[in-house]
Amino acid sequence: MKKENKYIYIVLVKALTGLGKFVRIFSKYEYTHIAVSLDESLNDFITFSRKKHYEPFNSGFMHETLDCYAFGDNKSVKLKVFKIPVSNESYKEINEFISSIENDNEYIFNLISMSTMGIFHGVSIYKSLNCMSFVSKVISLTKKINMNKKYYKYNIKELDNLLSDYFYKEELFYKKKNINKSYMDRVNIFKNIKGFLSINTKLIYRLLFKRNDNYDK
Repeated sequence: MKKENKYIYIVLVKALTGLGKFVRIFSKYEYTHIAVSLDESLNDFITFSRKKHYEPFNSGFMHETLDCYAFGDNKSVKLKVFKIPVSNESYKEINEFISSIENDNEYIFNLISMSTMGIFHGVSIYKSLNCMSFVSKVISLTKKINMNKKYYKYNIKELDNLLSDYFYKEELFYKKKNINKSYMDRVNIFKNIKGFLSINTKLIYRLLFKRNDNYDK
């Protein structure tokens, strides 16, 4: 029997953004963001997200830090953490998957799937992911969780339920310092409009003309 001496951590975030608060009103569920961490220090949260707080359409692969969640004057944020034991082989595969995404500049944020999740229950678009689909794919690579549908079709609440056997802790996490110095830089409305049009143009083009996703399996 293979010894499992590695762990990955799946982190649910009670996002303090305006969008996060809005979603909670209608969903009656408190967690609106999800990430992966590869060590117990929980200092590095790997996910797909906005690059800056005030620039929601400039989004993609991210290494977030706690101050991205407890941003500005916020001192803490509530996180729910799951700890999943994995074999050395699976741990290597997960790292290779993350590295392949991080080093591929074609990957963009799947805003269409994120914004229509409640209607279409996930849309696969060539080389595009969001926080849910990215983390779901990582979870599938652990080979610990019985996932009976495509990775991009899981929402955060469903992942919460799937991972219940691996619950680790749920508490307020307090930021110690601001690591991402430019995270709270403001941008003008025209830059956000340009970002919105750019990402949707790319996604619609890929949806129509590029249907094969390397990880759509």
